[in-house]
Amino acid sequence: MTDTSSHPAIRRVAIVGAGTIGASWAALFLAHGLDVVVSDPAADAEPLTRARVAAAWPVLTELGRVATGATPGAVRFEPDLSTALQGADFVQENAPEREDFKTDLFARMDAILPPHVIVASSSSGLIMSRLQARCRHASRFVIGHPFNPPHLIPLVEVVGGDKTSADTIERCIDFYRQLGKYPIRLNKEVPGHIANRLQAALWREAIHLAAENVASVADIDAAVSQGPGLRWALFGPHMTFNLGGGAGGLAHFMDYLLGPVQTWWDDLGTPDVTPALQRRLIEGVNAEAGTRNIADLVQTRDAQLTALLKVLQR
Repeated sequence: MTDTSSHPAIRRVAIVGAGTIGASWAALFLAHGLDVVVSDPAADAEPLTRARVAAAWPVLTELGRVATGATPGAVRFEPDLSTALQGADFVQENAPEREDFKTDLFARMDAILPPHVIVASSSSGLIMSRLQARCRHASRFVIGHPFNPPHLIPLVEVVGGDKTSADTIERCIDFYRQLGKYPIRLNKEVPGHIANRLQAALWREAIHLAAENVASVADIDAAVSQGPGLRWALFGPHMTFNLGGGAGGLAHFMDYLLGPVQTWWDDLGTPDVTPALQRRLIEGVNAEAGTRNIADLVQTRDAQLTALLKVLQR
């Protein structure tokens, strides 16, 4: 591992771009006793972020992730980017998912920040090599993509661009680990990183099954949440099929079951998501939700995630 001892400890984090992801990051950083400043030009950014941080705090407390003396009210706001970045030891960027916008933003931040300060992007699928292209100190830019909500879901995907240094990647991974996250390192850049590509592949087939009227939207969702999704909370697909091979493990599975799986792969769909199909999916998920609105569903999700995380911690 790269020696990171020569770098100052990360005590102040600047969050550039609030929104749902930025607020969730803010809650996590604050819970660990870090000094957090949020920069977002939107007029309602401050009240929305404060409300979201306050809503996340009871869950963080229940999970034992709140440091002594940490408080949600300690988050600071500064709409001016240059002012917000002053004194930052680490930057978590959550701006709109547009390559041109982020490329310009990175160049602006690069001109303001000292060279040692890492800038990690929450981008869900953009390529860092393109985003850092106009930066003089491009070696300190890296993807640090969380899964929503970041204050609960452990996963962070870390991948550098062509000009990102190994030191930056190691420091970023070490920092996320100190926060209780589970960072994984990508060996190469791909659009969508890993987890989004995996869930996009599953969703594509789920849409195909709905388009072919194989089952209702609700039952297709249940086929995941009430079946393999429960196992996936414990092991990923490779380990799951390793167990599926019994005592012989994945080698046995490959010998005896790979053939049938190959026929399923050959039959997977590539749906044309027409406006009519979009309406059908929307109607289906609304029927699945019933009387529960988005806020109700988020509350249910977070409560159940918390219970699952507590079980996994044990």
